[in-house]
Amino acid sequence: MQLQNFINAIGDIGDLAGVLIIAIGFAWGAVQFVRATFKGDAETGYAKFRMQLVRALLLGLEVLVASDIIRTVAISPSMDSVAILAAIVLIRTFLSWSLILESEGRWPWQPISK
Repeated sequence: MQLQNFINAIGDIGDLAGVLIIAIGFAWGAVQFVRATFKGDAETGYAKFRMQLVRALLLGLEVLVASDIIRTVAISPSMDSVAILAAIVLIRTFLSWSLILESEGRWPWQPISK
């Protein structure tokens, strides 16, 4: 029972870390946008804000998926929980791919053009 509590705590810490990454990334991007706007370069500030937000979302989603996997595999590996995890991972993967396509103009498996 103590092992389950420990693993659950690790999952909760992962969830908190994922949310904090997204929130801090958003706040930092907003600060950069406000600075750029006051300097008279709102267009560049907006582009930097979007990139900062995309990076924060991607990293936060990765951490959230990792904590979900830890919690599901270690605590309740039933078919129902695995199916729910699969749905969550599919949705987050699609969202990650969409964010990469939006920010970089390429699919994740395409090479980075120089």
